[in-house]
Amino acid sequence: MSYLGVESSLNGRRWVGPGVEQERQAEAMAQQTGQPRALCAVLARLGVEPAEVPGYLEPKLRELLPDPRGLRDMETAAARFLEAVKRRERIAVFADYDVDGGSSAALLIDWLHQMGREATLYIPDRIDEGYGPNVPAMQQLAGAHDLIVCVDCGTLSHEPIAAAAGADVVVLDHHLGGETLPDCVAVVNPNRQDEDGALAHLCAAAVVFLMLVECGRQLREAGARGPDLMSMLDLVALATVADVAPLIGVNRALVRQGLAVMARRQRPGLVALSDVARLDTAPSSYHLGYVLGPRVNAGGRIGQADIGARLLASRDRHEAEALAERLDRLNTERREVEEAVRASALAQAEARGLDAPLVWAAGDGWHPGVVGIVASRLKEMTNRPAVVIGLDGGEGKGSGRSVSGVDLGASVQRLVAEGLLLKGGGHKMAAGLTVAEAQLEAAMARLAELLAKQGAGKGGAADLRLDGMLMPGAATVELCEMLERAGPFGAGAPSPRFAFPDVQVSFAKQVGSGHLKLSLGDGLGARLDAICFGAFEGPLGQTLTDHKGQRFQMAGRLEINEWNGRRAVQLRLEDAAPA
Repeated sequence: MSYLGVESSLNGRRWVGPGVEQERQAEAMAQQTGQPRALCAVLARLGVEPAEVPGYLEPKLRELLPDPRGLRDMETAAARFLEAVKRRERIAVFADYDVDGGSSAALLIDWLHQMGREATLYIPDRIDEGYGPNVPAMQQLAGAHDLIVCVDCGTLSHEPIAAAAGADVVVLDHHLGGETLPDCVAVVNPNRQDEDGALAHLCAAAVVFLMLVECGRQLREAGARGPDLMSMLDLVALATVADVAPLIGVNRALVRQGLAVMARRQRPGLVALSDVARLDTAPSSYHLGYVLGPRVNAGGRIGQADIGARLLASRDRHEAEALAERLDRLNTERREVEEAVRASALAQAEARGLDAPLVWAAGDGWHPGVVGIVASRLKEMTNRPAVVIGLDGGEGKGSGRSVSGVDLGASVQRLVAEGLLLKGGGHKMAAGLTVAEAQLEAAMARLAELLAKQGAGKGGAADLRLDGMLMPGAATVELCEMLERAGPFGAGAPSPRFAFPDVQVSFAKQVGSGHLKLSLGDGLGARLDAICFGAFEGPLGQTLTDHKGQRFQMAGRLEINEWNGRRAVQLRLEDAAPA
């Protein structure tokens, strides 16, 4: 049943509100806790019980942080790492080229620097070398180092790790493990097949952080001290959000604390990146995922693979500013390349049908650095798992993104085992793959079949999920601040979204390139400012501009707009329907 009777909005979406049971839970929670009804609606949707509300609104890292020794090989990994530090051995860090890999590498480099040690950073080129360790690189590193630490990669790299003769290898990863592990000193990974999955939601940087916690414990047992780890949580927060790790459990606390650290502007790389992105407010999880993360990623996507990691690890302000400027330029180039691929992929996916369990597209010459972003766009648009593949020389390299409740990484690994993919791996929400062009259709058909068995494609592509109704007068700064305490929001914990029923448009003006600025009223004197980005890309902008006094149901997310020291509530409008 649609919410407020909206079966097809101006954007063609059906509105879906909270169910009867969720409404009942929210009402009971409001009565028991005294919290605002709107906040309780969000908490009920997130599965929080009334007794858990105080702890949920103020997550304490010391209470939520798991014991690192709960992960297999953790003590061994930390002990070998500390041995290399103590003996002044030559250490190399082999990292993935994305934000999680760069943040993981920067964590280790920062920690080692504070201990008076340095490390060699190695990040493979996305196009020439591909994801993860490769034999030539590992042989080269092993010839000049005593210990190689692979971060955000390595769990499936049996042959390359075996090629690292003469050096010890430690793997700190979170990608889905196979039936066997590479022969090395330690593989610390919450997604090993012999783990219980309780920490499967951690990104690689969080795994690295836990190893550094274990290093601190072992140092204390030996009567020594390590660096301050709390000051490093900005990197963990960035990686957690940018890698689309679900913001549940300890991840919430890591991101919440990491945002507080980032607001202090102590890391030169993140300060420079925030400034070049013109970020003039304290960062939120939105900024990590959509402002900072894409810029860090830009180097690995279409430029030099190690720029992002070097920026995050930089301790020199001038170097950081130069690297940030370079990443910002690359990010602009990336957007242009992405738009061309997105248009082609969307047309192809639409021709195939956007209501299938899997939405996919493949094209000759599509840049491998942007296929993952385009897959994300298709996933968001259709509410289905999406895979986008760039073809070159009879082989395709692709990237996929999944929806909540559908494990894409496991299905991709199944296709590798069945011989339909040349390579592949990942985790629940994201995966990479390599496929022979001759096998492409068969592989995608089989992947769609496996994903359908997990429920992919059952949700309506056009459903807009709402937490409830508010009137303009109830949208206050105080309510926004209370809602923010239920965050951070992101993967696994979508931002609160409310409907504003039967409101009038008292002011509407196009601003910027296709955006719409609005003022809404309830007819009783209360008003609410709103902004709708990209409004004129569809019917929303023109309809609301030419409203002719008509009343509308409006839907979107509340945010605090800060301008010239003034804080006011603003609705980020996402959809509307005639009242």
